Amino acid sequence: MKMAKQPPKSKIVLTPHQVVLRTLVTEKGVHKATRHNRYAFEVNPLADKTEIKAAIEELFNVKVVAVATQNRQGKSRRYKQKLGVTKSWKKAIVKLSDEHKIDFF
Repeated sequence: MKMAKQPPKSKIVLTPHQVVLRTLVTEKGVHKATRHNRYAFEVNPLADKTEIKAAIEELFNVKVVAVATQNRQGKSRRYKQKLGVTKSWKKAIVKLSDEHKIDFF
């Protein structure tokens, strides 16, 4: 017996400023940017790779070649006498074409 396909769930449409939350400027990230033309961003957990690519291209006026994403788990932390957890977040590493660069500074 075949099961009927479910209709796709309606997807929330995000603007580019809602997709890209902030840039991640770290020592490792700066090294990747200068050597391999890869840039790291904190992105909205609801965004997929195609939305991230479109948002980066629109916001920074560059050509994106590839997008890699990571879902980062929150870490447990102590706050005085209580235990807490930092929030989970999504990281995107974006590779640009050779003729494009993003200048953060």
